Amino acid sequence: MTASQYLTDDARWEAMRRRDRDLDGDFFIAVRTTGVYCLASCAGRPLRKNVEFHDTRESARAAGFRACLRCKPDQPRETLRYATVPTGLGLALVARSHAGLRLVTLGDDPAALVRDLERRFRSARLTPDPDGLAADLKAVAAQVDHPAAKLDLPLDAQGTDLQKAVWAALRAIPAGTTASYAEVARRIGRPTAARAVAQACGANPLAVITPCHRVVRADGGLSGYRWGVERKRALLAREAA
Repeated sequence: MTASQYLTDDARWEAMRRRDRDLDGDFFIAVRTTGVYCLASCAGRPLRKNVEFHDTRESARAAGFRACLRCKPDQPRETLRYATVPTGLGLALVARSHAGLRLVTLGDDPAALVRDLERRFRSARLTPDPDGLAADLKAVAAQVDHPAAKLDLPLDAQGTDLQKAVWAALRAIPAGTTASYAEVARRIGRPTAARAVAQACGANPLAVITPCHRVVRADGGLSGYRWGVERKRALLAREAA
């Protein structure tokens, strides 16, 4: 069914029950009991009798409804294209904005990787595009299998100023070497921020490309890795070879 066919309330209700992200912004759901209007993919579960539908945000606002704080229907919707690709360390999910790579994650279950993508970018329009991302997928897979190589793709990682500073410092760590959290903190001019550095490593949205696997404990121990310590060990072994 195309978006133009979602003109009846019954069709829109079914789309809402499915939490159909592809129809976010094509119409809006207003809930009389809460006074908010929502996107089709909103996690809220109102009763059908309490719902009315609007073609535009302006229509919902004119009827006295305010934007839902959960799905944020008043925010401009960004489109992220995504696809998965097999690598020597399992699957990589690659998501790209118009500006560059927004997310690269590792895992074994494609459905779980997509659910994580949806959780991270609740207000974005997520579009599977394996053909359009073919060159990116090939480059990312090569990067995972050869982490010491230089990746020639634009990056669009979103984070706080501190996180971005940490991620830039991580990308400056030469392949085949490691640094402690405290060393990274000193390199960004925040010598007492080792804990914040660790948190920024945990929030890294670009696996391997921003090499948080090169950060270890002060005693040389591997510490944690959000995509699994075994993957971290494998990446460091490849770089040391």
